[in-house]
Amino acid sequence: MSDKGIKLIPKLRFPGFNGSNDWQLKRLEDVSQILRGGSPRPIDEFITTDIDGLNWLKIGDVDQDAKYVTHTREKVLVTALSKTREVNPGDLIMSNSMSFGRPYILKIKSCIHDGWIAVTKIDELTSRDFLYYFILSPDSQKYFLNYSAGSGVQNLNADIIKLLPLALPGYTEQQKVADCLSSVDELIATEEKKLNGLKNHKKGLIQELLPTEGEGAPKLRFSDFKNAAPWKKIKLIDVADRAKKWSFIGGPFGSNLKASDYVDDGVRVIQLQNIGDGRFINDYQIFTSEEKARELLSNNIYPGEIILSKMGDPVGRACLIPDNHPKYVMCSDGIRLVVDEQRHSKYFIYSLINSSQFRALIEKTATGSTRKRIGLDDLKNLPMLVPAKDEQEKIAYCLSSIDEIIAEQDKKIRVLKSHKKSLMQQLFPLVDGVGL
Repeated sequence: MSDKGIKLIPKLRFPGFNGSNDWQLKRLEDVSQILRGGSPRPIDEFITTDIDGLNWLKIGDVDQDAKYVTHTREKVLVTALSKTREVNPGDLIMSNSMSFGRPYILKIKSCIHDGWIAVTKIDELTSRDFLYYFILSPDSQKYFLNYSAGSGVQNLNADIIKLLPLALPGYTEQQKVADCLSSVDELIATEEKKLNGLKNHKKGLIQELLPTEGEGAPKLRFSDFKNAAPWKKIKLIDVADRAKKWSFIGGPFGSNLKASDYVDDGVRVIQLQNIGDGRFINDYQIFTSEEKARELLSNNIYPGEIILSKMGDPVGRACLIPDNHPKYVMCSDGIRLVVDEQRHSKYFIYSLINSSQFRALIEKTATGSTRKRIGLDDLKNLPMLVPAKDEQEKIAYCLSSIDEIIAEQDKKIRVLKSHKKSLMQQLFPLVDGVGL
């Protein structure tokens, strides 16, 4: 593959390589073999518990944010088909739909399902770790987006992956780049471990601060409330502010807010994917017109209010609406809750909704086998135990203090990930459109 005389030099280069040769432009297929997965049919006849069976890697077996694949949940009998779809430790795999364009490094021998495409038999002059980061780089991801198929879920095929433009320096420089990015990954992993520790601490604290099933008060109670009355049983609807219209309401019917109603800028629409488990996810942004928002006035929601999800995963998760915009319109699967703050602590109610105790009740009430869903009427009638408002506020203050620490830790991780992305843009030369 020719680079047509265009020099490939990254913006950032390590000392000792500035005067060395330019990077070479190749295709991914020039340094590896691309292998599409397959499925023995009917698959039920091939599943085995035999220790000699091949690990059977399906899409759901891999954590989307992982770097390595370390295990599978099932094995298949060794067949002619499975042998031809066999991949080995050190190979890279990519999903052709989910985790779009993201590579993973195998640490196990496996047979891949037809939802996977593998990068195998990597040339000995090409560093596997360098290749991993190059595929993950913003430029490569842009290439996949430009050439993928599908209007809803985007799809990659083996030919698109084969033709990925690949900029390669010498092997020593490849390793230097990979080591640099690996060190950032290790730092991110350390900070994520701290974040998970904080979240687990909060989860354990909530279990102590809230009553278990069948109990009228929690195990751990602040000294001011040791002799206070048992917690009172109410329904979720009882915490809604009756003085405000539409204080507990679901989103619009799907036919009332369609893709044709979306505009480039206007009133933000909160989609299901924005409703995180205890946090608002700001990545995905769509808008509708001010006129449409007025038409859907009963489905408007405002900063500081609580939004719950009717659908999993997990069903019934809740987050607080941020103040990024003065108002929003809910999607059909959102539920607005305006807490009566004269009688209840909003932060306490929000924490209670996201607790494992209340979540288990939602899961039990929800319907559906593949993806759980809960109706508005079922949700509003779910029982909950609450103390007097002053005790609610004490618990809320304790939990919100931990949430502030969690938010700072989460921010630190996002800054590191942004730094990694910027670093990749500088460590790899721009190849989009070069030699294509």
